[in-house]
Amino acid sequence: MLPLTFGAGRPPGEPLRVLCLGAHSDDIEIGCAGALLRWLAEVPGLEVTWVVLSASGARAEEARRSAQALLAGAAGHEIILGDFRDAHFPAEFERLKAFFQDLGRRLQPDLVLTHRLEDRHQDHRQVAELTWQTWRSQLVLEYEIPKYEGDLGQPNLYLPLPAEIAERKVQHLLAHFGSQRSKDWFRAETFRALMALRGIECRAESGFAEALHLRKAVL
Repeated sequence: MLPLTFGAGRPPGEPLRVLCLGAHSDDIEIGCAGALLRWLAEVPGLEVTWVVLSASGARAEEARRSAQALLAGAAGHEIILGDFRDAHFPAEFERLKAFFQDLGRRLQPDLVLTHRLEDRHQDHRQVAELTWQTWRSQLVLEYEIPKYEGDLGQPNLYLPLPAEIAERKVQHLLAHFGSQRSKDWFRAETFRALMALRGIECRAESGFAEALHLRKAVL
């Protein structure tokens, strides 16, 4: 299959600006840490803004340390942690909308990574809706998160991952989110299984891939 080339045609030396949005402390890592690790290894001058909307106490420390470790190879990065109430984003819509409007005035990224519009978690869905309301001229890719609701859907964009990057993602999640280890789904097997399934679907040479949802693109 003819692959799309990430960042092709950009002026030499111009950074590629990526905005990562997650409702909770581990969302971005679960959804697209593999993509970020691959891009950091392959794309020079990557600048990342990392936004976690609900992060307080121990979860805030986990979010910050995880982002700092993951983005160590970036040309530049900014980490923004919000204090919105977990599982109650729709009830905080007015404050969330103002938060996103402020981000939109400040940030004009080349690429936005966010939650899926069809995600059944109300916080995830609210972030996805506000993403599309805020950044109308950017390439938006929606990542997926496995959960009880069984809402993964059928993705249409795949990023094959070298086996070592897939394993780095798994180990990164286990190392940085100790508060989640008591949850029955937060296991290495969960993360490897989804990457293996997506690897089958795109015939990844390594057997591993991450999948994203692409709604609009300009060719």
